[in-house]
Order: sequence, then C-alpha cells, then structure tokens
Amino acid sequence: MKLSPRDAEGYFNRPDPDKTGILIYGGDAMRVALKRQQVLTALLGPAAEEEMRLTRMAASGLRKDPAQLLDAVKAVGFFPGLRAVFVEEANDQAAPAILAALDDWAPGDAQIIVTGGQLKATSKLRKGFEGHRNAYAVGIYDDPPSRAEIERILGSASIRDVPSDSMSALTDIANDIGPGDFSRMIEKLALYKHGDGNPLSLDDIDAVAPQSTEAALDDVLNVVAEGRSGEIGPLIRRLQSQGTNAVTLCIGATRHFRTLYACASHPGGAAQGIGRMRPPLYGKRRDRVLRQAQGWGVDRLETALTLLTDTDLQLRSAGQTAPALALMERALIRLAMLSRAR
Repeated sequence: MKLSPRDAEGYFNRPDPDKTGILIYGGDAMRVALKRQQVLTALLGPAAEEEMRLTRMAASGLRKDPAQLLDAVKAVGFFPGLRAVFVEEANDQAAPAILAALDDWAPGDAQIIVTGGQLKATSKLRKGFEGHRNAYAVGIYDDPPSRAEIERILGSASIRDVPSDSMSALTDIANDIGPGDFSRMIEKLALYKHGDGNPLSLDDIDAVAPQSTEAALDDVLNVVAEGRSGEIGPLIRRLQSQGTNAVTLCIGATRHFRTLYACASHPGGAAQGIGRMRPPLYGKRRDRVLRQAQGWGVDRLETALTLLTDTDLQLRSAGQTAPALALMERALIRLAMLSRAR
C-alpha cells in the first residue's frame, strides 16, 4: 500500500506491529535514514540491537545470497518481543529476494524494513510494496519539516517548554539546514538545557545553532557597519585565505546594507522595520542589526549603497587594473569612516 506523506508521520511514530513491513525511499539519504531510525525505534524500542531483535543487511549482498533475507525473517529470536530485518540501499537488483520474502511472510515473522534511493514509479521494488496488501511504501521528499515533526524531535530530546518565538526560530533554522544537522543541533540543545527548567529562549538557540560558512563575512560586515575601521584589514586577510573574492565580498556588503536600509526606512521606524524582515532575525543578531540601522539612518545608508554600487561596477569593469581585494578593502574602510560621520 502507498502511504501518503500526510499519513506517514503518524505511522512513523506508531507503526503497526502486524504489518509485513515498509519501504522508505527518497533522494536525500539522510532524511531516509532518520525516518528509518524513527520507525525502528517506535516499533522495536531502544534495546532492539542489544536483544538481537534487529538484523541489518546490505541489499547488495542479496544478489549472491537471496535466501539470507527470508532466513532472517523466519529466524526465532532468543529474546521476546517484535523483531525486524533492515535492508539498506535497496534497488531493483535486490527486488526479487525482497519481494519473495514479502510473499512468504507470515504472522510472527520479523518485519521487513527496506530503505532505498530515489525509486521511479516503474520500479519493481516500489510497485511490489505499493501493491502489497499488508506492507507500505512511502516516499521521503525534500520538503521543509512540519511544525508537528519539529515538535516530535524536540519532545524526543525532552525539550517541551518552547515559546512561540523560539519555535519560529527553530522552524527557520530547520528550513535552512539539512535534517541531520538539525537533529544534531537539537541533541546539543538538549545537553545545553540539561537541568535548566526555564523556557527555551532565543539565546539558548543562538548558543548551539550551527555557524554559517559565511561567519567570517558577517564578522567583517559588522565591523564595517559599526565603524571599527582598524579591524577591517586583518579580517580581509582572513577572508582572502579562505578563498573569498572581492565580488563575493561586495555582494555580501550590499545585501547587509540593504537589510539595514529596509529597517531604517520603514515608516514606523527601524524597530518596526526589523520585524518585517524575511527571513526574520532573532536574538543577538536581531539586536545588532537594529542598532546598526538606527545608528546609520536612511540618508547615510543611501550613500553607503551608492558607494557599494560604484565599487561593484569598478570590480566588474574590463578596464580595472587595481587589485580587486584592495579596491574592496578601501571601499569598506570608507564605509566604516562614513558610519562615524555626523
């Protein structure tokens, strides 16, 4: 049977112990692995491997020894409780052995849990599970996690007191990073909050959120926006050592100053303008951007954007002879000096 994405989350939380098994497939191996782990834990409990109630095998081995799957499904366990056989990285080459085990399955046998990559609708393996009256097939797609899924991950980590602003911040982070990175972040968050009975705050999230690969770029842009011209040179050298070129730096600076301008030019003031940012800003970064926007004001931000536009044109000009990064550094120093002008 085909399990719709809408019903899949509920099944992963409460799998039916009387089913023959389930095929979980999708292009993102990490997402598939997380769902497989979720359904196995819900079905067998956390001690399944220690109690030898879970058997793992690679699908590639079924071509040489197709009988090993059925043998594992029919084997009698030493410990009481449900059993499962997990077959990973399955494709149509493993389909004959897997589908044969599905057909020979009987109540009391181990469930057959299979994971695979992006299987086409014509896949024999996928069609076999979708057409089976007592097994499921579900596709895992690259959709952003739902609020219910995020709440489940938080609940599994014993994080339950989550105000709405913190939940919004977590949702934005989950949409920006991969599912594996998000799960690891929640694990760190659970350790960070261990023994802390206070509600989850934005500062808590900021303390464990993964650092962007653009962290060094953010550092230099904040230095510029805050008028600390003496710190620009060393940061430029750091960016250069990381392979950042002048055009990338100019694009980042333009984006940052456009954000400041959008805040400062809001009819209700910068404090209201920052609340309109999409994606929204949270925690210390929000406070910092707000201070910068209020300190610059609309007029000087317009001047800054003009300077950056002129610099961008120079960098892209065919006749430009000056070193590009030196040209960009000079522009940033001019911006830092402008921020202190009154």
